[in-house]
Amino acid sequence: MTDATDVTDLHEEFGGERLPPGQRQTERFPVLSKSGTPGWSPETWEFTVTGAVETDLSITWSEFTDLPAETQRQDFHCVTGWSRFDNEFAGVTFPELAGRAGVDDDAVHVMFRSLDGYSTNLPLDDCMREEVLFVHEFDGDPLPTEHGGPLRVVTPHKYAYKGAKWVTGVEFLTEPERGYWERRGYSNTANPWNEERYN
Repeated sequence: MTDATDVTDLHEEFGGERLPPGQRQTERFPVLSKSGTPGWSPETWEFTVTGAVETDLSITWSEFTDLPAETQRQDFHCVTGWSRFDNEFAGVTFPELAGRAGVDDDAVHVMFRSLDGYSTNLPLDDCMREEVLFVHEFDGDPLPTEHGGPLRVVTPHKYAYKGAKWVTGVEFLTEPERGYWERRGYSNTANPWNEERYN
């Protein structure tokens, strides 16, 4: 493995074991999404930061991959009951992007939006963590399309449906809203160590 920042001890902050209750560890990386895998082109791809920010951002693919990136070793917990340890993800931290846009004082919530129409939400405080990454590399290679490439979010302190695949934008909100699965009965908080799977 490369010289990655290891954040696999994150479970200690939440008072739980590394493998959350009700999870089974797997070496496989199952592919799950709400629909099929969308296509994309590096020439037309665009990432936007909008809402309660000082400066709206519109970032091309080449510009995004030029942003300061870091590599982290993370665990990944799916709400369907499996966990995969020691994933090496490389990408841009959420605080890095937030700092470039400048977050308004009245922003309290974040909505992530994706190429396939998916959306998911988190409180701003849950996003402003160095281990919330916009990932474009997985285990040293470009992130595979089926796993959310070219860009996905990873949220190792939450179930993985809070980490949008094929993400193309972030909207900072002054009032909480619910995303795709949250409107369909999935937990809004999604803490794996409390088994917050469904409302």
